[in-house]
Formats: sequence, structure tokens, C-alpha cells
Amino acid sequence: MKIIHETILEIDLNKLANNFNYLKSKLSPNTKIIAVIKAYAYGHGDIAIASYLEKLGAHALWVADFEEGTRIRKSGIKIPIIIANPGAKSTQQIIDNKLDVVIYNSELLHLYGKLDKEIKIHIKFDTGMNRYGFDASELDKLAADLLKYPKLKIQSICSHLAASDNIEKDSFTNDQFQVFENLSNSFSKRFNQLIDRHILNTNGVLRFPNKEYEMVRLGIGLYGLSNDNNLQQVSTLKSVISQVRIIKEGSKVGYNASFVAKEDMIIGVVPFGYADGLNRKLSTKNGVIIVQNIACPIIGKISMDSCMINLKGTTAKTGDEVIIFGEKNTISSIANKLGTIPYEIFSSLNRRIKRIYSC
Repeated sequence: MKIIHETILEIDLNKLANNFNYLKSKLSPNTKIIAVIKAYAYGHGDIAIASYLEKLGAHALWVADFEEGTRIRKSGIKIPIIIANPGAKSTQQIIDNKLDVVIYNSELLHLYGKLDKEIKIHIKFDTGMNRYGFDASELDKLAADLLKYPKLKIQSICSHLAASDNIEKDSFTNDQFQVFENLSNSFSKRFNQLIDRHILNTNGVLRFPNKEYEMVRLGIGLYGLSNDNNLQQVSTLKSVISQVRIIKEGSKVGYNASFVAKEDMIIGVVPFGYADGLNRKLSTKNGVIIVQNIACPIIGKISMDSCMINLKGTTAKTGDEVIIFGEKNTISSIANKLGTIPYEIFSSLNRRIKRIYSC
């Protein structure tokens, strides 16, 4: 296939399969995997990623809202799609597209229960993060309310770890596990059945293997981001040099004339800017772009649709390929420069970037 786009995100599905199977190898054979593909599959393109994960054997998919779920269901996906934040205005779309919903407060429970439709639900408990979820004090009322709505079919009990990647917070994480154990056992007894449970995320699977329960939710690890070297970053972001300029000492570059050349320079313009997901804090030599295997500093202020780089040490010309992130200049290294996390960088990638898949 001839690629005509200047900027492309290349996604290696073989690496995605490697990550899925490696994490699966850490689990018991019967443990069900919920693959997290919210936020456009962390920027990688949700429909293509969903389709491939379904083929790999994912039990279900986890998305943020009904719009994500509806689009993926209409693409032909058959496995369960779980809506983490179903909201109050999307009930009909959820029913029509046979989407599961996470119920995390009494208002949602009564809203969906009073619809008197068969809906698959997942009950979320708060175990210390203080975000979404029922509190332990609500357990008796929750169980009583659920008995009023027999058409709500409980699929699982879940919670969310706040600091599973931070060894310094392991005491807090272990407290979360204990709260979840007590809540899930008490909840299941009220219904005289073992209900599937899940609390582990990627780092939970890697660091707390004795807490996997019947299900796990795998997110960032599928895309290759973790402290485990067996996981491979699945994507490489590439663009081109759209113009080369020779500038004199004292010349100014970019908005606000913020960069002043200290010598004669050869610079390149790359058609990728902050609207595409290149954080402006990478401006003026804080960030780099890889050209001919050389880390070329970004100079001047990053523009909406472009940035400028110092081409010193290269023989680059107009049309040459550049790498914004990949095996060199990794997402993790960029996140560290910005004082943020890889999730933010992935999820901020503009959808106008062409996604190309290979396997």
C-alpha cells in the first residue's frame, strides 16, 4: 500500500499480540481478560484494535462512554463492551447496541433498573481512590435495591487500584485489596453465588499476581508501556521534513521570536504541532525529533500544525522521514520531560493522524 500521508502512526499488531500473550501468561488459564480501549484505544484507533483483540481472545472490551461503545459495536464486534461511565442520557443507545454498563451509584442503579429492560451490569465499589463506586456503608441498601430489578443481570464486581505501579504505596494498595475482598465476599453471599471480580490493571497483574480473581483489566500494558521489558511499545509516530531553511546567526525562529540563532544554521520544518498532540512544553530545545538516527532539538515555539528542528549533523532534505516517537525518543522519555504520564501523550494524539496497521 502506498502511503500518501505525511504524518502517520504506525501500529505493529504483532507487538500488540506479544503484549497480550505475555500478560496472559501471567494469569491462570481461566482468568478472563477485559481489554481497555477507551480514548480511541489510547490514541491507537479503537475499531482496528478492538477487532484484533477480539481475535486474540479478549473476553470483553472496556470503554469510557456510550459513543465509544456504539461505534465499536457497529463495527461488527461481538464480545461484551463495557461502558465505564454510562451517564443518564444514553440509555436507549446502550440498550439498542447491547452494551454492558458499570453501575457506581444509586442514581444510575435506579435509572437503569426502572427501564425494565434486560441489561448486563457491573457493580463498582470504591476501595480508597474516592472516584467512582459504591461505599462499603451502602452495601446492604445496594443489595436490597438490586433485588427489585431482576432484569439487571450482574456480570461482575469491580474496583480500581490507585497506585499499583508505586512500590512506596504498596501498603495503601494492599489496603484496597483487603477492602475489595471483604466487599466482594459479602456482596456475593447476599446473592448466593460467586460473581466474577476484577481489580487488577496491568501493573497489578505484573506486581500482585495473587490478586487476579476471575477477571483482569489490561490497558496501558497492551500498548507496551510499563516497567517490564518484555512489553513492547506498539506504535511509532513518523512525519517528514516539509521545508529546509538556511538561516544566519541572529535570525529568529518561531512565534514570539523566542529562538535566536547563535550561529548560521540549517533548520527543518516538520508538519506536526500542538494540535496534533506535540506538547508546547517541548519547545526550544526541550524536545527532540529523530532524523537520520540523530536527536534533533526542537527550536522556537511549537506551532499549531508544525514545529522547527535543528538539522545540525544530518544531511536531511525536504521529504525525508522523521520520527517523533518510537524505539528512540520513547513515549516514556517524552513523558518524563513533561512531568506527565504516557497515557496523556497517547490520548492527546489528534485523530487526523493517519493510523497504519501491520502484522
